[in-house]
Amino acid sequence: MEVLLTLLPIMAVLALLVCLNWPADTSGLVGWLLVMLVAYLFFHTSLEVGLTASLAGIVASFPVSLMVATSIFQITFLECTGALQRIVIFVKTLAKNDRAVQIMIINMGIGTLLVAVGATPVSILPPIMVALGYSTFVAVALPALGFDSLCTYALLGAPLVIYADMTGTPLTDSALIFSRFMPVISTLIGLGMLWIVGGFRQIREGFIPCLLAGLTMGLSAVVVAHIGKGIVLTGVIAGMATVAVMLVYMKLRRQPILDRSCITDRERAVENSMPLLVALSPWLILIISCLFINFYPPVFDYLFKQLAMPVQIIPGAKPIMTRMLWNAYTWVIIATLVAVPFIKPTRTQWKETLTKWLARAPRPVFSAAIFFAIAYVMNLSGFVPAGEEWKLANPDYNMISVLATSSAHFFRGLYPAVAAFLGLLGGFVSGSEASTIALFTKYHLLTSAILKVDPLVVTAGTAVAGGLASVISPAKLQNAAATIDALGAESDVIKVAVVISAALTLVAAILTYMWA
Repeated sequence: MEVLLTLLPIMAVLALLVCLNWPADTSGLVGWLLVMLVAYLFFHTSLEVGLTASLAGIVASFPVSLMVATSIFQITFLECTGALQRIVIFVKTLAKNDRAVQIMIINMGIGTLLVAVGATPVSILPPIMVALGYSTFVAVALPALGFDSLCTYALLGAPLVIYADMTGTPLTDSALIFSRFMPVISTLIGLGMLWIVGGFRQIREGFIPCLLAGLTMGLSAVVVAHIGKGIVLTGVIAGMATVAVMLVYMKLRRQPILDRSCITDRERAVENSMPLLVALSPWLILIISCLFINFYPPVFDYLFKQLAMPVQIIPGAKPIMTRMLWNAYTWVIIATLVAVPFIKPTRTQWKETLTKWLARAPRPVFSAAIFFAIAYVMNLSGFVPAGEEWKLANPDYNMISVLATSSAHFFRGLYPAVAAFLGLLGGFVSGSEASTIALFTKYHLLTSAILKVDPLVVTAGTAVAGGLASVISPAKLQNAAATIDALGAESDVIKVAVVISAALTLVAAILTYMWA
């Protein structure tokens, strides 16, 4: 009975998303209300504890939720000033004559690079894919799949930072654990993209560039993890390395890298209105700034350690390290503002930027935060104030303890493999790898302790699978379809993509089982 009650909020969110097509933010709000109700009525959690735990979850979500807010501001600024259109025109000329290389450059390399700096591949890349002659089905599916292997390093490593904070593991050690998955998963994602485009025939034709791109992507993550510096820039480095390897591959085959035959007169006018470097300036400034603060030890130590800005919300618990001057969301705003003298936005463009941002940002930000609130309420259910700290009144009356004990008894040795599929479910429900980490980390720590398996590997496997859910996330696919006026295509994509995501998750589950 306790297990069903504990799972009720998650199952309710899943039902609202799948059966009623509710958006993630309102589904998440219902899930939070249900978890508060279950915690209060059945796990004897006071409203004070539940609300305080929710607040702690919202603060813990800042690396993700505030990054969502600032990255939407930046991409809206680029859109309204014409800079984004200038970038898109350049990207569509890349590797036009080699379909496999083009797919790897745009959807894996550039897609990973975009999501790493906080942009949204499912908003930017579908129009490019259509302009290059791909079907609406492919244009929706590929941008949602290409960046998934390094989804852990999205938003300048926000999910990895959450993982490190929630497990108490140093960022460098966390990166080493995740990087083991990357070469295999990245290569398989490349094969999945080729299969979507042209089945086994396209896989045969594009196998070599796919192998080169996948291994470059994955091994870049391995190398950065072993170097131990600039870890939050792993997605940026891997994306750039993948594009570079594909360009070298084309050069060796004596194929043209840029083909401007697809450029229209209108697009030439856009090119003439703004240099490419000016259009890229917010991202270039952001990357340079992040390189400096992460690779220059005095600055890194000062911002990451000395200015950790701890916030004590749960009495007696470890403070939440906000690190607001180190986290990427601060530097997204700084980079955007520093680029203003180069882009020179007009008063009308500023007004349009702010209007669109205020319309676009609140719901995704709320969606990112509410699942952290749900996770913290589940983690702290059954706790009661006891002097200057909170204590668990009864180990049998905590939602996470109930799930951990039941899972250990039911799945036993197979639990590490099952955990990956829980990650796929969590990523589908929440639409975020970081939220998946927040939902399941405490649960995995307890269950792994009972079964005597490596909790860090189990949690990492879950997180990787949570990233793989991007290609079946209704919110992401609807976003991609909307950018090319193809709403409805997302349902067709899900039917195909669910097979790919399940197959990739199975591989992640096997790796998790072996290593845990």
